Amino acid sequence: MMFSIQGKKDGITYPLVSDHLLYIESVNDTVFLYTDEAVYESDKKLYEFEEQLKDTRFMRISKNFIVNTSKIESVKALINGRFEAYLSNGEKVIVNRHYVKSFRKHFLG
Repeated sequence: MMFSIQGKKDGITYPLVSDHLLYIESVNDTVFLYTDEAVYESDKKLYEFEEQLKDTRFMRISKNFIVNTSKIESVKALINGRFEAYLSNGEKVIVNRHYVKSFRKHFLG
């Protein structure tokens, strides 16, 4: 199911197709939307995205991070109970211990 999310860049608002989003990150009360091509800002809060994106391929993996699980290419378990997920663009993100159980169920089945 594809849908669009509003993102701003240089004062211009763009519709972003959900399938193009890699992840959504909150930094110092600002939410950023990451695609392969660019980074956009949003006025929404992370919890609002979490609510909007439930029952999709997006899931929260830490306090300030929501990832598009369809963009994850591989996963590695870390010694401290967390996971390291490698995204299609080569970036790696950490799945916090608090979210590992739901991540494992969602991603590993």
